[in-house]
Amino acid sequence: MAVTMAFFRVCLVVVTAIINHPLLLPRENTTVPEDEEEIIRQMQAHEEKLQLERLRLEEEVARLAAQEALESVADEGQQQQEAHAAWDLWSTLCMILFLIIEVWRQDHQDTPLPACPGGDEDELPGLGTAPLQGLTLPSKATLGHFYDRCIRASTADAARTREFVEGFVDDLLEALRSLCDRDADMELEDFVGVDSMYENWQAERPLRCRLLVPFVPPEPYCFHPELWCCGHPVPLDHQGYGRIKVGQAGGDALGCVCGKTKLGEDMLCLLHSQSAGAQPSRGVEDLLCARESPYLDAMRVMKWFQMALTRAWHRIAHKYDFDLAFGELHSPGSLKIKFRSGKCMPFDLMPAIQCGDSDLYFVSRLSREPSGGGPASSTDWLLSFAVYERHFLRMTSKALPEGACHLSCLQIASFLLSKQCRLTGPSGLGRYHLKTALLHLLLLRRAADWKAEQLDARLHELLHFLEKSLLEKKLHHFFVGNRKVAEAMGLPEAVREAEPLNLFRPFVLQRGLYRKTMDSFYEMLKNAPTLIREYSVHVPSDHASLPPKAVGS
Repeated sequence: MAVTMAFFRVCLVVVTAIINHPLLLPRENTTVPEDEEEIIRQMQAHEEKLQLERLRLEEEVARLAAQEALESVADEGQQQQEAHAAWDLWSTLCMILFLIIEVWRQDHQDTPLPACPGGDEDELPGLGTAPLQGLTLPSKATLGHFYDRCIRASTADAARTREFVEGFVDDLLEALRSLCDRDADMELEDFVGVDSMYENWQAERPLRCRLLVPFVPPEPYCFHPELWCCGHPVPLDHQGYGRIKVGQAGGDALGCVCGKTKLGEDMLCLLHSQSAGAQPSRGVEDLLCARESPYLDAMRVMKWFQMALTRAWHRIAHKYDFDLAFGELHSPGSLKIKFRSGKCMPFDLMPAIQCGDSDLYFVSRLSREPSGGGPASSTDWLLSFAVYERHFLRMTSKALPEGACHLSCLQIASFLLSKQCRLTGPSGLGRYHLKTALLHLLLLRRAADWKAEQLDARLHELLHFLEKSLLEKKLHHFFVGNRKVAEAMGLPEAVREAEPLNLFRPFVLQRGLYRKTMDSFYEMLKNAPTLIREYSVHVPSDHASLPPKAVGS
């Protein structure tokens, strides 16, 4: 705009000069000077004046043009800067939004697989259609020969092993009860068999029984279990755990009745950590609770249980021709029978607390599988669904065809996992994850899909389900928040209505554990065909049958 006005001014001056020039448009009353030189001099002076005016106007035009150009550049730079700032802001907001969506998807999104009570492979999305990375299973004949020769033959004496261990544990617990005062000590109930040995899918050697020993406090005391899904919200790392509050049946006061009863010499009260001969203290810190807390301390309970078992064994050791020892320091309930031949028979004996009238049990440590995490404190007790899992498998087996392959799939997968753990060490994938995956598939598949001749297809599907769950870092607990489980199972309503519990949540938080687990899993798939073929031809001596049955004298 400024350049246009300057150009208009120049044109106006030129037109004015032309109009006023005396030679071009002479006025009628103008008198021509007599002196020609004077006229020429005036014309030259006027011309110089016009040239000076033209130069001044050109300089002004150039100055205005330069000023307008600078202003235009400045405006353009400011607009670009504002555009860049706006773009950076939107980029940051989009990144934050994507992160929020990803975290929500990993931890809170609940997209259960649809139930397919009468469907086929096409009705199971993502299963049975896509190839499993790195896995080519041997033929049906080779797979069946491997199972019969390696797994079925090596676990043929499982029933005899259970019978022997149960008889010995009955004798051990009876000796322990005889050392207790019914009016002052906790009462030990009958043991409950759980896990693979009682679900008929044990594949590891040596065979290992796992037994829960429920106990209750003496009158007037009682336990008040508190589930994580009842009451106030709890952090994610507390999900699946609970606490047990100790109180009196008629009130909240804590105390001990060992001072009201005379105990035997060197006998321990099951509520106190000190001997009965010492002066009893009424403080909470003297109970098997955490210090200054009314909640049971799992570690202190395990130490008490270990000491009690030691005294009970010393009482009956003369009856047997073998020794009893603790198997693992980090798991006081792990025991092993040591025969004179050098063979061992391990078993787990875990103190447990029943949750009300249900089949839920609180245990200090049941599974020996690496999970990438643990309880947040010693007052957190793991909630075990082992009894419900045994009932579900037993109830489902009745509806499946004779000789169904569901437990065979689980045994083969467990066998492959145990061999891989021996090669590369434990990872974040454990036997409990394998069983959870199978339980989900049993609920999704129709009964006719589990015939014996479909072993290879179902094994491939089980491993594919695991791969999909690992890639998504999401494997929901089978019972917690699963409304597809029949109400006839008798699960507490609080557990059925709870939010689904992701067993693979440690993989979201621990990248190193996740990377190691994925590497180990895919290496297991890669080694599986070769391992199955080799064991089909030759079973190593360490996988042979157990030593002859030991008999108590």
